[in-house]
Amino acid sequence: MAEVIRMPKMSDTMEEGVIAEWHKKVGDEIKSGDIIAEVETDKATMELEAYEEGTLLHIGIEKGQSVPVNGIIAVVGTKGEDFQALLNEGGAAENSSSADAPAEEAPAPAAEPVKKAAIDTSAIKAEIIRMPKMSDTMEEGTLVSWQKKVGDTVKSGDILAEVETDKATMELEAYEEGTLLYIGVKEGEAVPVDAVIAVVGEPGADFEALLGAASGDTETASARPVSEPAAGSAAAQAAGSSSDASDRLKASPLAKKLAEEKGIDLRQVAGSGENGRIVKRDIDEFRSAAPKAAPAASAETPAKAVASAPAAPEQGNFEDLPISQMRKTIARRLSDSLFTAPHFYLTMEINMDKAMALRPQLNESSSAKISFNDMVIKACSLALKKHPEVNSAWLGDKIRRYNYVNVGVAVAVDEGLLVPVVRDADKKTLSAISTEVKDYAGKAKDKKLQPKDWEGNTFSVSNLGMFGIEDFTAIINPPDSCILAVGAIKKVPAFNEDGSVYPTNVMKVTLSCDHRVVDGALGALFLNTVKKYLENPFSMLV
Repeated sequence: MAEVIRMPKMSDTMEEGVIAEWHKKVGDEIKSGDIIAEVETDKATMELEAYEEGTLLHIGIEKGQSVPVNGIIAVVGTKGEDFQALLNEGGAAENSSSADAPAEEAPAPAAEPVKKAAIDTSAIKAEIIRMPKMSDTMEEGTLVSWQKKVGDTVKSGDILAEVETDKATMELEAYEEGTLLYIGVKEGEAVPVDAVIAVVGEPGADFEALLGAASGDTETASARPVSEPAAGSAAAQAAGSSSDASDRLKASPLAKKLAEEKGIDLRQVAGSGENGRIVKRDIDEFRSAAPKAAPAASAETPAKAVASAPAAPEQGNFEDLPISQMRKTIARRLSDSLFTAPHFYLTMEINMDKAMALRPQLNESSSAKISFNDMVIKACSLALKKHPEVNSAWLGDKIRRYNYVNVGVAVAVDEGLLVPVVRDADKKTLSAISTEVKDYAGKAKDKKLQPKDWEGNTFSVSNLGMFGIEDFTAIINPPDSCILAVGAIKKVPAFNEDGSVYPTNVMKVTLSCDHRVVDGALGALFLNTVKKYLENPFSMLV
């Protein structure tokens, strides 16, 4: 009988292994104790010994590929034996168990109408508009404003709406022509990427059938009866405690998620969306509205209501602020970075006397006012060319080393932080870098940055020196392996060889490194190269 060979756990920390070499091929005879392959673990490259005897019937992992511990890598059995069922055994078991459930209960009645609607859409002269993915990190968008209303004529290139993403507020352009038949998202409501937001087509087109056909899950299906009378839904919400009301409760995915996080019972929330649909705004406002509703709900026990009223002032007033898309993404990406990438930090003092002396001379002939931050960007870009190992990214199963240098520059805006990218910074002059950074800063504050402006960084710089911060540590901006935190230039005493004191200008910088890519010695070499350029700034001009 055939037996599977699985990836063994060859060390206490091993999670997966890479097949470094196969010593047997399909059709070879295997004996107990034979070395069938070499496996690269997190500790070393080790030999994989066979314990089963027979013919090697199947190799499931190519040389150079990785497989998790306990994953199937080969099958040994009798020559000519059918082993396919053995490979599928795990999946078949799941399928059979899941197949039993539908056998006991009749198929959901809604399944057939969805299929029929999908078939019938060929005759419907209308197109669904979905929330596009407007940045590499965007997961949902907030509909800031509609520039068209239902019944308006829409042409290709028209601006349909303004959408707030995690990066900026951007215009949503129409690519379909016709009449705006349906709007599925209220202004101020957030929806996930690819969610249905509108329908454009010929007047009178059956867009409800189109929406029904597009519903591939229960959440989308809940939006299907959008143009039906809302009375049924309102009655269900008013019932509150009935199971029927719970079944017909409509809420956006974001509203459900926020309600779950805040412990809010959706049945207690009045929806302000179309047909009583609960949206993000309703969840945000529910907490402040709840105290007002409490006295009415507690009419039979007025003493309790009166007793609870003064509690709020004693605890202090507070305000719950909704989280913007940008802030959500900052929180998620930086949390992922800090808790996933093993950070370590290298701090160094850099003498800025020569840089301070050179800057006025440069600005006399420069078309743009050059800042010390521009000098730092240039120094980092040149240092990255000398230390390409730092100009790299951890991709899980490999390290990507870039042949170009794109420096991300952190820019503070009201809602958080944006990191536009100076591309090929090593090839640009200081005045070109200065012009580009100032242009990005203006666009960031006006929310006019485009995806191409903030994508593609290979290294980042964060400067808080202009705020008087002397030194700090920054969280790595994925997918970079390093970020440089730049502090203020400070005048400090220094000593000559004879012991006499003289003033000098020092700037502290801290390099945050991803230890999976950059080791301490490499980080130190890179930082020393940056120091050399800034302490001898003329070297950056030749």
